[in-house]
Amino acid sequence: MRAITHACVLALLVLPASKAFPQQVQSPATPADVTLPAAGVRMPVGYVRTVARQAYVWGWPMINMINLRAKITQAPQPGLLNGVLPAAPRGQIGMLHDYIEPSETFVTCPNQDVVYGLGFFSLDEEPVVAQVPDFGDRFWVYALYDVRTDQFGELGKPYGSKPGFYLLVGPEWKGDKPKGIEAVLRSPSKLANAIPRIFMDDTAEDRAAIQPAINQVVFYPLKDFDGTMKTIDWKSAPVIAGPKSEGGRATKWVIPEKFFDQFPEVLETVPPLPGEEAMYAQFRALLAAAAKDPEIKTLLTEVAVETEKEVITPFFQSKYNGRPAGNGWNRSPNNAKWGYDYFNRTGTARSNMFDNKPNEAQYFYTDYDSSGAPLHGRGLYSVTFAKGQTPAVEVFWSLTLYNDKQLFHPNELKRYSLGTKNKTLKLNPDGSLTLYAGGQSPGGDKESNWLPAPDGTFSLYIRAYWGKEAILDDSWKPPVIEKVR
Repeated sequence: MRAITHACVLALLVLPASKAFPQQVQSPATPADVTLPAAGVRMPVGYVRTVARQAYVWGWPMINMINLRAKITQAPQPGLLNGVLPAAPRGQIGMLHDYIEPSETFVTCPNQDVVYGLGFFSLDEEPVVAQVPDFGDRFWVYALYDVRTDQFGELGKPYGSKPGFYLLVGPEWKGDKPKGIEAVLRSPSKLANAIPRIFMDDTAEDRAAIQPAINQVVFYPLKDFDGTMKTIDWKSAPVIAGPKSEGGRATKWVIPEKFFDQFPEVLETVPPLPGEEAMYAQFRALLAAAAKDPEIKTLLTEVAVETEKEVITPFFQSKYNGRPAGNGWNRSPNNAKWGYDYFNRTGTARSNMFDNKPNEAQYFYTDYDSSGAPLHGRGLYSVTFAKGQTPAVEVFWSLTLYNDKQLFHPNELKRYSLGTKNKTLKLNPDGSLTLYAGGQSPGGDKESNWLPAPDGTFSLYIRAYWGKEAILDDSWKPPVIEKVR
């Protein structure tokens, strides 16, 4: 037996490794080495529904972005769509010269702390120059978004960006940095947009002081770059006719019945992230089956309508947007840095699209008071920040009130938010700050601290721009909302 054992061992030692032991299965070297879904298979209804619903949730923000681009870039020149929303042809931006108007219904959850701009680009074909004037000590940031609504590049006061010219390019653009350009910022997708935000105090003096800088916030195609700072008087920007608001409701940019007709554009123009190749292949197989089978195509539309109602609509509620932040509030995680976080990316795209990155801004929101009851205009609520416990920020914070459509509630005071920008807020004797929200004024000297509410449900948002460590590490908690009457 011992001789046989020795012989067996000797044989194993002299055999090639591939014969001595089972060979390990090798992982595919590239996505191209992986087997793709087979063509021509018959997909049962349950499978079509499963993949279609996933496609709808995953692709919703990008279809939203594509449709926004299509409408905004119809502007014949930089101006204001219906007099309220910045708009411009592709490769340029439009700018406001004041806070956004309460009649604006194109985009939900705007803020009234900053002066906004907006523009869309196709950066592979047409690199864009972004002008940065000298803002002095004023907070500013140019938020640059790819088609997934992730921000790319770093351009603003938090990054120490210098005045001058910056070049925005697409993933396939090849070229050298032109003379006179400070830096080149590359988008992961050719479709991109920019939303400049420049802080402004709510005073006549600051409205006047900001205008020279605002007028030099100009974007244009690289072919028009000559090294000189261009100026547009944004106060005189033309009004551009656009779609009318439907009963004060927010514009609906994703139409379920058209979603799967537009979806191929997403798959063809948005490169997959590492690991998304299999998902793309499944989606393409679904579309191929629908192209051959009218019943599947009809089913896709049915699923899109169902998913909009059952999955997308609930994202409008704060409890499904972000994660708990304490005292009944939620906060945004991963904002504008979504990556594979499909849940929060789609939730934000539905409720308050175009967040800033976490280091630029943090958002806290709620629809409820401390008892868990919905906020309603029939009540009056207090929001008290203990002394020294207003949001820990480097620059500014605010509390904003939105109606049930996540839009401003028009009111006689023309007041939609309160915070750093306001110079008439009154502190309590102990140094704390109490703000009020509700349909009736708290009266007397408290009225300067009051946000008027509609006769219906409403939401409250706290914005903390350029948050300090207590904001970034979750140690700062938003205050309790108490019902006063």
